[in-house]
Amino acid sequence: MTVRGIRMASIAGMYSDRDQVTLQPREVPYDWPLREVSLMVDAAGSRWHLQRMGKGSKLLLIHGTAASTHTWRGLMPLLAEHYDVLAVDLPGHGYSERLPDQSMSLPSLSGALGELLARLDFSPRCIVGHSAGAAIGLRMALDETIDPRAAIGLNAALLPFGGPFRRIFAPMARLFANTRLMPSLVARRAGDVRSIQRVLAGTGSELDDEGTSNYQHLLRRESHVAAVLAMMASWDLAPLLEDLARLRIPLHLVTSSGDKAVGPGQAETVAAMVADATITRIDGLGHLAHEERPKQFADLIRRLCSEVGGR
Repeated sequence: MTVRGIRMASIAGMYSDRDQVTLQPREVPYDWPLREVSLMVDAAGSRWHLQRMGKGSKLLLIHGTAASTHTWRGLMPLLAEHYDVLAVDLPGHGYSERLPDQSMSLPSLSGALGELLARLDFSPRCIVGHSAGAAIGLRMALDETIDPRAAIGLNAALLPFGGPFRRIFAPMARLFANTRLMPSLVARRAGDVRSIQRVLAGTGSELDDEGTSNYQHLLRRESHVAAVLAMMASWDLAPLLEDLARLRIPLHLVTSSGDKAVGPGQAETVAAMVADATITRIDGLGHLAHEERPKQFADLIRRLCSEVGGR
């Protein structure tokens, strides 16, 4: 089986307990990006959609709020030339089920993802998190559910909202998350591609038609929207920030100058909290920069991961 000329690892042979692993699941549309390496796995009381390809050192990709494995569609095959790459739909996102307790807090998501990785016997050498995905990866590293050699944050969202906005936003998000009205409304509005284009423009990124279509597909799913709202309602980064001083692995922060969702200045604030942190600045791209220029980011991630050995 190949994707863009890359030979896949034999997924069928990776798992000893085949009863709880479903290859190329029916839940995932036939035209979904990289569906040929999709599988469903039961762990942490839930059913997860993930994609895995390549051989070599293990590399974990964690998407941000409102995204799914599709966000890595251009990047993952390039990384798979050098790594055994795993990408996961977070609970409630894409084609993964919500957790049994419906919690979408940072401790719940990071703990459940840790259980999934243990189930897969997947111990990543490097972790790459985009936006809120960076917080999940760092929480796992700090809690020692994984033992990576380095973490890479792509436009990492690691600082909480402050001031009056936080006092207003959190209660509103909780209200919307607990009703069907808002997910239903968002799903209906997502039927108009122009609304999706406006949302993406608000991130500072310009995606091609395929990228726009993928986000439209996700936002038309009420279950996906409900999980996004629940995650936003329960997100608390204060404990993570308090713990960053004891992070003992290199943290590489990659920021885009045109990011309208996470200000590039956040990286400097976070880097000051970590003993070993670097900042790489990318010009001319937005919050979804890795989708805009996957080749550039594949080369960057490979370089940053290769530096681990020297440290």
